[in-house]
Amino acid sequence: MQNKYLSLALLFGSVSLASCNKDNDVTAAITYPAYAEASNPKVLSTAPNGTVLYNGGFGSSIAPDPNDPTVFYLLTDRGPNAAGVAANSIVFGKADFTPQIGKFRLKDGQLTLEQTILLKNAAGQPLTGLPNPAGQGSTGETALDLNGQALGTSADGIDSEGLVLAPDGTFWISDEYGPHIAHFDATGKQLERINPFGTGQGGRTLPLVLARRRPNRGMEGLTLTPDGKTLVGLMQSPMYNPSSSAVSGSVVLRVVAFDLASGTSKQYAYLMENASLTGCSEVAAITNTTFLALERDGLYGGNAAAPATFKRVYKFDLAGATDISDAGNTAAGKLYNGLTVEQLKTSAGLTTAGVVPVTKTLVLDLLGSAISPVYPHDKAEGIALIGNDRLAISNDDDFGVVDNGSNGFAPKILPATGKVDVNRIYFVQLPTPLR
Repeated sequence: MQNKYLSLALLFGSVSLASCNKDNDVTAAITYPAYAEASNPKVLSTAPNGTVLYNGGFGSSIAPDPNDPTVFYLLTDRGPNAAGVAANSIVFGKADFTPQIGKFRLKDGQLTLEQTILLKNAAGQPLTGLPNPAGQGSTGETALDLNGQALGTSADGIDSEGLVLAPDGTFWISDEYGPHIAHFDATGKQLERINPFGTGQGGRTLPLVLARRRPNRGMEGLTLTPDGKTLVGLMQSPMYNPSSSAVSGSVVLRVVAFDLASGTSKQYAYLMENASLTGCSEVAAITNTTFLALERDGLYGGNAAAPATFKRVYKFDLAGATDISDAGNTAAGKLYNGLTVEQLKTSAGLTTAGVVPVTKTLVLDLLGSAISPVYPHDKAEGIALIGNDRLAISNDDDFGVVDNGSNGFAPKILPATGKVDVNRIYFVQLPTPLR
């Protein structure tokens, strides 16, 4: 296993060096539009009230093809869902939906779906987005179908959120459940699954403390360093460590760096800008120590009644930050004066405890002038650096539906456009190269 990952690291290193060289940048001859849209998605299912659910749903993460500047891989999450009537119940709009990767090609300003890669377990059976059992990443949710019948749980269930395209054509995906990090071959068949519980395929584990992620706010973003050696994941929100009430008002997130050769990891503190945010939706590597993070609220751009106020991209640097990982691998992680990192809550709390967080600088405000006339979506969820100075940003369109507030679905209409949300990739030229 170790030799395999060292070989992958060497291969990825050679690809990344080429992509960082402006003379060899395969994107240099491409003219990107302001945005490209994946129009006319197929119908996935129809809710009892007549609402159409689309297979859409791509955009939870984005991975450009380093060898073809017109190809982008986009990821779905667990499938369309809405809150049930019973406490902590959730209605799945298509109970047998298989989380999937879409291969899209940019042509004439549009995104065309060329291939769908269904995620499968090691036996080749399609995965579902059903919640995991207790002790294996459970969110505590009861999954129901459109008729209110219980669907049970699945140890293989995955709420996929972060996507990495490796240079050998395989994929790494992180999720919101366990959290899990899973490795899939080019056909979508699972090669390995890594989680805090030791129940995954392959035997390697993540730090036990990550099991205290806030339900459905797990490892939202995932990236691979340019040297190919390290997977870097970003938790979406402050973890419930030790509890929800104990971390109220906290802005401390965890960055997890997983060394592929050794299976060991390090952790760092990341401070999101304020506690009201939905959190961080994505992470993307710039260099081996610097990364992009996408922080956002959950509101629509261009909505006069309740306008979005915060959707920003930051550059952060691990250099000089304190490794907060716990050598004892305890459930609460490393403690500082008896408190978890999340309980330290703020920059001042970290400073008092002697913890240095990652450093951050603002790169892009999606609600500023870079996207005209307005960024209309609520969920900016995928980000990638193309070449040295262009960002590609994808949105999660939620399969074109939202929770109707009464145990069902309603069309997801964007206030700024008056139309059902669909997947887009926005292309933003930065004034200053990032590498």
